[in-house]
Amino acid sequence: MGLDLKMPILVVDDYQTMVRIIRNLLKQLGFEDVDDANDGTAALAKLKEKKYGLVISDWNMEPMTGYELLRHVRSDENLRVTPFIMVTAESKTENVIAAKKAGVNNYIVKPFNAQTLKSKIEAVCGA
Repeated sequence: MGLDLKMPILVVDDYQTMVRIIRNLLKQLGFEDVDDANDGTAALAKLKEKKYGLVISDWNMEPMTGYELLRHVRSDENLRVTPFIMVTAESKTENVIAAKKAGVNNYIVKPFNAQTLKSKIEAVCGA
């Protein structure tokens, strides 16, 4: 069946350079509908306005972290099923476990390339 390249994706990161990198990787993979938010609070507002097929969020952000955003998404009746990929520079086991318990669909450790991103998206969105 392949990936739905038309599905809207929300990239959440407080570091604009990282947003650009992820955006470019998604574009390379063929995704066209990519929005971004610079923290969890802004992301939640966008998630309430538009239905996204996937959220790709950084872990470390202020004031709301990616982990807190994930917990909000999973506790919201309307957003609960939204696929969620967490991106982090640290591969701390306790973070991975915490994210799994909170309902993350997949996990990417920086740095990563288009192929890694594609395989994680396929694993989450069922290619």
